[in-house]
Amino acid sequence: MEYQWLIDWVDDRITRQSRTVILLFLVATGVFVTGLGAVETESGQDQFIEDLPSFNALEDVQRDFGASFSESTTTTTLVQDSRNVLSKPSLLRMLRALERIESTNGLRVTDTSSAAETVARTLDPEATTLDEQITAVERATPREIERAVRRADERDPTVSTRLSDDFEYRETAATATEATVTHRAGPGQGEDGGGGPEPGGTYPPNRVERVEFVVDGTAPDIEILGTPPDTIGDTLLIVLPGALFFITLFLIVAYRDPVDLVIGLVAIVMTLVWTFGFLGLAGIPFNVILVTVPPLLIAIGIDFGIHAVNRYREERVEGKDIDTSMRLTTNQVTVAFFIVMGTSAIGFLSNLVSAFPPTQDFGVAATAGILFTFLIFGVFVPATKVWVDRLRERYPIPTVSNTPFSSESSPMGRLLSGGAVVARRAPLVFTLLILVATVGGGVYAADVDSGFDPDDFLPAAETPDYLQVLPEPFRPPAEYEYVQLDDFRDEKFQQDGRVLLYVRGNMERDSALVDIHRAGADPPETFRSEGRRAESQSVVTLIQTRAETDPEFRRVVRRNDADGDGIPDDNLPEVYDALVESAGDERVDQFLSDDRTSALVIYTVDANADNAVVTAEARDVADRFRADASPTGNAVIFDEALGLVLETVIDTLVLTFVGAIGFLLVIYWILEGNASLGVVNAIPIAITVVAVVASMRAFGIKFNAINGSILALVIGLGIDYSVHIVHRFVDEYDDPEMDLEAALRRTVVGTGGALTGSMLTTVSGVGVLALALNPAVGVFGILTALSVFYAYLASVFVLPSILVLWVRYVDAPAGEKLLSTDRWAGRPQESDPEPRD
Repeated sequence: MEYQWLIDWVDDRITRQSRTVILLFLVATGVFVTGLGAVETESGQDQFIEDLPSFNALEDVQRDFGASFSESTTTTTLVQDSRNVLSKPSLLRMLRALERIESTNGLRVTDTSSAAETVARTLDPEATTLDEQITAVERATPREIERAVRRADERDPTVSTRLSDDFEYRETAATATEATVTHRAGPGQGEDGGGGPEPGGTYPPNRVERVEFVVDGTAPDIEILGTPPDTIGDTLLIVLPGALFFITLFLIVAYRDPVDLVIGLVAIVMTLVWTFGFLGLAGIPFNVILVTVPPLLIAIGIDFGIHAVNRYREERVEGKDIDTSMRLTTNQVTVAFFIVMGTSAIGFLSNLVSAFPPTQDFGVAATAGILFTFLIFGVFVPATKVWVDRLRERYPIPTVSNTPFSSESSPMGRLLSGGAVVARRAPLVFTLLILVATVGGGVYAADVDSGFDPDDFLPAAETPDYLQVLPEPFRPPAEYEYVQLDDFRDEKFQQDGRVLLYVRGNMERDSALVDIHRAGADPPETFRSEGRRAESQSVVTLIQTRAETDPEFRRVVRRNDADGDGIPDDNLPEVYDALVESAGDERVDQFLSDDRTSALVIYTVDANADNAVVTAEARDVADRFRADASPTGNAVIFDEALGLVLETVIDTLVLTFVGAIGFLLVIYWILEGNASLGVVNAIPIAITVVAVVASMRAFGIKFNAINGSILALVIGLGIDYSVHIVHRFVDEYDDPEMDLEAALRRTVVGTGGALTGSMLTTVSGVGVLALALNPAVGVFGILTALSVFYAYLASVFVLPSILVLWVRYVDAPAGEKLLSTDRWAGRPQESDPEPRD
């Protein structure tokens, strides 16, 4: 074989220069250690949508339209929960909290907005500051406050939007309200500190904690909505120790030797160090999807380790020396490891076509990880095993066990031989039944749903009780206040969303404002409306508001309004200049760009409406404009992301399946001179893919941005199992003295035993992701564990029948070994040597 020289060269390095090999791998580990400190984390939903066209449109809006969207400002939301937030004491607590925040040195407050302020200004129109508003409420009687609440709600529709859904107009009562504080970015507001501490304490490190520090103790019914929690660190503290615990447990069972166990664990640690070090050196941030990489690499590494050690032990128990045993081992397993590495890499790299950058990073990181796993378990582990066993010959190092994991006489061996028994008695019938079941499953799986929900990136409000029994530092927080408060807002408040229309064109042309005004007529169903007009904010609504309160500006509008409808349609540059004088640059810049070539229209929509419906209706409204209008906002962005989720699933599946089959066809043509074995390898994977997707539909699991790559992963990991079976079968069946039944039995018992150990470690190692605090990551771990289990069943119990049919209808007519009923007789079973892994 043309490639044998390379394997022989590697064998020489492993057996003759084992210490040098070990030293080189340790040096490489030291290099990767330098990258560990450079690993950064990235969380939240923005990383999944930052490259979408609709998100780019939102960035254009942020660039063009002033403080409301500028990175120069940030906002803090206060939520008040009380028996009646419109009572005099509650109004005063909110106003005093806002006044304390505004007056605190370092928080750089530029604006506050609340229902309490609107009520206070209704009581006293001259009360423009928070201090004056507090005085107005303090002087008012409860009856005056009730009348002020009703008048405020009648005059300003935004008042009710800041109150909970249980707001009663007649009773002037509500159990919750929201307030907003706007901060100017810079020293004292961000995480860089500054501004000086409040007397009696020291500032916490970030804005939200500073606001909590200021409000704490003065208003017990007011809570601050912080930032979404980053659960990556908490999840890793749970997942990694859990994975290592279960894997170590199964390794003890599989190896039954403390020295081999230590070698395997050291190799696992090296794999993780290399992979994380690579992330740091390559500048790849550790995102929520990459939480799945360590358990995957650990599981694959264990699979490689079990196969290598079991195969080596098999040769040793037959009396062969160390060098010969290791050469025979690496001659077989290195090829199988390479096939697994190649097909897995194809599956991982297919994620590069994803529209989501974190998924692309996952593809790169997982590919690098599987390559490192191949090198460490294919070269370092055998070299270390050779070096240790030579030490055992010279020193009294105890050997607890040196036998393979499974044998024909063991209960596991008898169980695993079930696939060979079915293959002997009715391979065609069994294969047809599996084919029919797979087709039926495929029809059922075709209706699996997809979705993109921001809640996929948040933990549960309260962590499960079983995680609270963990000792420190592994115990996660008992609750996440942000999620609790966010859930409270969803429950208490009418959820209004926003659609932003980014209008590009000459905004000084006479019809520019008329176009904006007409587009809001007869709004679609999901758009909030005021009469027959859409509830909106734009330069038009700003002009209307200023014209009501500023007589001089009102005269400018009337002078340039030919049809008298209140919407200027002539000499717009003069109107805009007068608007700037009346309202100020900052207000106008929110809706009109400085060069007057673009405008922003903000529509209020039902946040509970389906994103696809909102997006379709937003595009219908955009089509009403003569200028180019692009809709954006959360609903539009998430709808676009949802479409890309399904596109990613299909693209990665096709690329992975075609790439993997192509790789297998080529590699088996090179190795065995028979490309059809590549197709045989792929059949169990097709069965596994269908089973996984059908399970997703049965369990109500949707494809999303995190698990959208699961099918590529199924193929990459699942081929591991079928490759070991096929490669071992071909090796056994090539023996002129080996009949078909014996070859199958030795394959499924020998290699099947190692695959059983591998499956158990993989399912436990990856399945521990179910404990992840991020629900989407937990689902990803469950799906991956299911895919491995299905791949194991298909390879151990279905693949033997497929191999028999391959021998009967594909290989036999062209080869020297023809299948006949005599060949099933073979030699007596008891004369077969112990199966090899």
